[in-house]
Amino acid sequence: MGGSVDWDLAQLRALAAVVAEGSFEAAARTLHVTPSAVSQRLRALETAAGRPLLVRSRPPRPTRAGRSVLRFAREVELLAAEAERAVRPADALPVLPVAVNADSLATWFLPALAPLAAEFCFDLRREDQERTHELLRSGSVVAAVTTEADPVPGCRATRLGAVHYQPFATAAFVRRWFPDGVGPDALARAPLVVFDRDDDLQDSWLRRHGGGGPGAPGGPGGPRHHVPATADHGEAVRLGFGWGLLLPEQVAGGRGDGLVDLDPGGGLDVDLHWQRWKVASPAVDRLSGAVLAAWRPGGGDGTAGRP
Repeated sequence: MGGSVDWDLAQLRALAAVVAEGSFEAAARTLHVTPSAVSQRLRALETAAGRPLLVRSRPPRPTRAGRSVLRFAREVELLAAEAERAVRPADALPVLPVAVNADSLATWFLPALAPLAAEFCFDLRREDQERTHELLRSGSVVAAVTTEADPVPGCRATRLGAVHYQPFATAAFVRRWFPDGVGPDALARAPLVVFDRDDDLQDSWLRRHGGGGPGAPGGPGGPRHHVPATADHGEAVRLGFGWGLLLPEQVAGGRGDGLVDLDPGGGLDVDLHWQRWKVASPAVDRLSGAVLAAWRPGGGDGTAGRP
C-alpha cells in the first residue's frame, strides 16, 4: 500500500459482519442496511487497502490480507464498544466471541464466565481444541482454549494444564470384544465412540497401543460411532455402543458403574492453553481473569479436551 490507510469504522464493521454471518444478506440484516450498502462498503475498504480482502465464495472468506484486516476490525469493534459503554453505560453489552472445545464448554467454562454474564454477551464458537487457535488467528474470536502452546501473532498464551482421559467400555463389551485382553488385534476390530471426524483422542491412544488395523475410514481401530456432544458421547459408551476415552466427571458419582477401565494407570493427557489478544482491552482482561481463576489444573473441576 502506498502511505497509510484511513480506516473507516463502518467499512470495517461490514467486513466483520460478512465473515461472521456468512453472507452479504445476513450481514445487511445485522447492520440494518441493504446488501448493496454492505457491498459498497466492502469495495471501498478494498480500494483503501489496495488489495482484495474477501473471496466472494459461499460462504465468503477473507483473503490472507483480509484476515489481518479482519483481526484489526474485530479489535476496533471491541474498543469502540468499550468506549461507547463508558459514555453511555445503559446501552447494549459488548460482545466477546470466544473459541472453546466441547468438553470445556460442558464442564468448567460456562461457570467461569457466569460472573461476567451481566456485563458482556458471549458468542461462544465450539471447535476442536486442535483448531480453536485458527479462529483466533483469523480474528474471529478474542480468545480461545487450545492445545496450541505457541502464541498466535498478536496474542499471548498461558498454559492451563493437563486434562486426563481414560478409556472405558462396558463389561459386556469387554467380554465380547476383548476376551483375551486389550491387544492390538482386538483394538483393530472393536467398535469405538468418537466425538466427530475432528476428534483425534481415541486415535492418539490407539497409536500408543498398536491398534492401527484396517478398521473404518478415518483412522485406526474398528467401526466408529460419531456422537458430537460430551454428555451423549459418555452415554453412548455406557450403553455399549463402543469403547471411548472419558473425562473424570463422566465416570464420577456412580456414572462409571458397570464400566471397565481398559488401561489402568495409563490413559491420555491433553495439555490445554488459554490464548487471548494482546490488545489493551478491559473486557478481554476481565474475561482472561475469570477463565484463569476458574481453571483447576490436572482435570477434576477444570476439565476440557475433546473438540
